[in-house]
Amino acid sequence: MMKKLSLTERAYRQLRDDLLTCRLVPGDRINIKDVSDNRGFSLGAVREALSRLTSEGFVTQDDARGFRATPISIGDLMDLVTVRSDIEGQCLRRAIARGGLDWESAIVSAAHRLSKTPTRDPADPARLNEEYADAHGAFHHALVAACDSPWLLRMRDWLYAQSERYRYLTVPLATGDRDLVHEHSDIVTATLGRDADRAVALLGDHLMATARLLVDAQHGAMRLPGERAA
Repeated sequence: MMKKLSLTERAYRQLRDDLLTCRLVPGDRINIKDVSDNRGFSLGAVREALSRLTSEGFVTQDDARGFRATPISIGDLMDLVTVRSDIEGQCLRRAIARGGLDWESAIVSAAHRLSKTPTRDPADPARLNEEYADAHGAFHHALVAACDSPWLLRMRDWLYAQSERYRYLTVPLATGDRDLVHEHSDIVTATLGRDADRAVALLGDHLMATARLLVDAQHGAMRLPGERAA
């Protein structure tokens, strides 16, 4: 029998999802009473959920009473991509060294699902399709699933979640010039071919290509939602 989630856990999951998908825009103030009234959670449950999200870096506390969705910046993005590439690259190397047939099969399955899922939300093409977001997360998880270091995997998961806020913001900026299916396919080919150096390099290029969309947008004088002032 599935365990019933507590009010605090439900509030945490809903708020975290809103933060990752940018329904709560970076920099937006989060009013505890409004969340409580609109979602049907107690004030205490919302406050505990926000405290947990603050410890995870998704929310900042302005003062004793105020919370905001953590602002973003190009500097933070580039630092995040660099660290994520390093950690996820280490996970991938260890997975390539240790993964077996089940790991390979899971990668192929995840890549196939990802390639068949529309990137944009059919109801709102300016937004990322949440089914694609799930498939994308499953693909990146499958690549590193055979890594034998729980600490590396936990750090990778946290960095991946932090990256999601930025990735959602790239959707309106994406053009037809980028072939994501080909990028993912190249990573799979190198990974299954046990070419760790190439697989890690392709993964880093893949992560940087997404970040570059926001960097180029800023150079074009577009201000990112919730972006911190330089």
